[in-house]
Amino acid sequence: MMKTLLVALSLLCFSATSFAMEGPDELVKKTAEDVLATVKNDKDIQAGDQEKIFALAEEKIVPNFNFDKVSRMVLGKNWTKATPDQKTAFQTEFRTLLIRTYAMALSKYRNQSIEYKPFRMMNESTIASVKTQIIQPGGQPIAVDYTLEKQADAWKVYDIVIEGVSLVTNYRGQFAQEIRQNGLDSLIKKLADKNKAAQAKAAQSKSASTQN
Repeated sequence: MMKTLLVALSLLCFSATSFAMEGPDELVKKTAEDVLATVKNDKDIQAGDQEKIFALAEEKIVPNFNFDKVSRMVLGKNWTKATPDQKTAFQTEFRTLLIRTYAMALSKYRNQSIEYKPFRMMNESTIASVKTQIIQPGGQPIAVDYTLEKQADAWKVYDIVIEGVSLVTNYRGQFAQEIRQNGLDSLIKKLADKNKAAQAKAAQSKSASTQN
């Protein structure tokens, strides 16, 4: 599941310029293909340059992903119980976790391609689901649905469903269990520790690469 998630998540890297109120299906197709081309043509990313991969994920995702909505959805009822400081701390660490996950996904691309399913949406609808399949050599196609919400001036991504499994639902289940057992502060600390460990590993990898 994690490998599939990593392959699919990088398609959420929408460029801010592309979100000029085009149809959500057009946006997904144009920007996903652009990101794929960038990754496949960037030798540093293919070689695992963590700083460059992270910077690409930060640039493409942050302006166009509705982190506030996702944070509320994954915490569910625990969001309303959280203090303002807890909400801020959780959003900070969860945002970093997602960006690093997307950064890992970007480094996994090689020869995958995307097939786009027919798209239909009511004219006044503010929610859209764009259905695609990831075609990978030697493997079964992976069904991926992107869920977007129309904001005042742009469409924003807030969920992705891989083979029927929602990213939001998946995280909500994991986080709810930790909160039930140890509380929200414990969850925030574990996310922070995970992010720090990932950052340290990336720094070590860069150091080793420089020495070689």
